[in-house]
Amino acid sequence: MRIVFMGTPDYSVGTLAALKNAGHEIVGVFVQPDKPVGRKHILTPPPVKVFAEENGIPVYQPNTLRDGSALGIIKQLQPELIVVVAYGKILPQEILDYPKYGCINGHASLLPKYRGASPIQWCIVCGEKETGITIMKMDAGMDTGDIISSVTVPIGEEETAEELFDRLADISADLTVDTVAQIQSGTATYTKQPDGATYAPILKKEMALLDFSKSANELHNAVRGYYSWPCAYFFLGGKRVKVLESRADASCNAEAGTLFVKNENLLVACGDGKALRLVTVQPEGGKAMSAAQWLNGHAELNGSTVDAL
Repeated sequence: MRIVFMGTPDYSVGTLAALKNAGHEIVGVFVQPDKPVGRKHILTPPPVKVFAEENGIPVYQPNTLRDGSALGIIKQLQPELIVVVAYGKILPQEILDYPKYGCINGHASLLPKYRGASPIQWCIVCGEKETGITIMKMDAGMDTGDIISSVTVPIGEEETAEELFDRLADISADLTVDTVAQIQSGTATYTKQPDGATYAPILKKEMALLDFSKSANELHNAVRGYYSWPCAYFFLGGKRVKVLESRADASCNAEAGTLFVKNENLLVACGDGKALRLVTVQPEGGKAMSAAQWLNGHAELNGSTVDAL
């Protein structure tokens, strides 16, 4: 099948590779424009662009899809199907309507739950025990199209968003290839999404500020969900402390937000009478380290209180 692929980050590369390996003709790839990265702001191509160029696939990086130029490119490429995975732009109706088989999107949740930009992180932050991949036929709404296929995936108790990203990327690639085969053979079914939609907003750094009036489990889920970006954090003495790894611990008697030492572990009391055990932290201006290393030489941490929100 002649396919135009639209995707940008690492997460999308596996699906593009799987479609190519399945024998489909990838006639073009659309990715977001190159962006400056790091302190030196070095202009860096997205991972999908790198893969496409290495494999001789034409790459297009329009700043907008709405001025007619992108549609012109697509008409020249004449795809039968457009496959979208984490592209980062909304497709206008004129593009949705062009391919013979329309446009499909691989979304990293069990739709209609967690529509939107950050479904993998948000389902962990919200304490979900399972998630999945949904392949849908795209329409004008945000992740509102008819469901073609889906698969359910359990979330590990200590699994981080970064780890779940890697697992779902592989699952999404396989499911997309299977779904495209169904579309090509005429056996695909299209089911309207049920009621009960929820949304996963774009992540912002301030969302990851830990509020110790919440329960230990809620905070542990936040640490897992916001890893490795933007990273959960709190302020202590006016300085930011990132929490890279944690565990929900047993009950305690300390006031919420109080750091204390128990069995050589550093913990923070939470609003539900339990504690968040700090495993790996990164104090402002320093490197990532174990909480035990941080505590070593900083006895004043025991009994200190995080800055008020």
